Amino acid sequence: MATTSLHASPEHPAGPRRRDAAGTRQLLLDAARRRFAAHGYTGTTVRDIADEAGVNVALISRYFTSKEGLFEACLVGAVDELSHAVAPDVTLDGVPSAIAEHLAGTGVGSRPDQFLLLLRSSGDEQADRIRRNTVHSFAERLATAAGWRPGHPDGDRIMLRAQVALATGFGIVLLRSSTGLEPLSSAGPQDLLPPMRDLIDALLREPGPR
Repeated sequence: MATTSLHASPEHPAGPRRRDAAGTRQLLLDAARRRFAAHGYTGTTVRDIADEAGVNVALISRYFTSKEGLFEACLVGAVDELSHAVAPDVTLDGVPSAIAEHLAGTGVGSRPDQFLLLLRSSGDEQADRIRRNTVHSFAERLATAAGWRPGHPDGDRIMLRAQVALATGFGIVLLRSSTGLEPLSSAGPQDLLPPMRDLIDALLREPGPR
């Protein structure tokens, strides 16, 4: 009579549950976002990510090919979040609220640490191209909400102001995540909205010289 082995095997791992592929991939993405945002690309190893996710390090190669591929996947998530933060058809009136919600982490699908990924160079040409293009696209959306169009006679001035507004947003995320500076670090969207509205109005409501 055949007996059933109670020992684990690669095909039948032990433990209360098995993670499905999608769940494991998400665990790796979440851990990688936190690690890359906090420690940068070069300061993060695949072992760090796997250990934090609680999975075998070999699964990074299975799901993302390489560390560069995992970083690129994290950037794609940041792209999606920024796309929700300022949609292509957003009006200037709606920009401060959208930004305040995402900076505070209360927007739909919002992960503020993903904004920090866009400040991190990977050394991988393709990943860095995605990063630069995403930041440029986001600044262009802000400028468009203020009336910028290709060939606009005052286009450079409007774009510069949009980029300054974007830099302020990234600075807020950086300070909130790394310094514990109060009251900024614990500010909610309702707290961030008035200064963000003042900033957007000052920079983008009247793009011409004062």
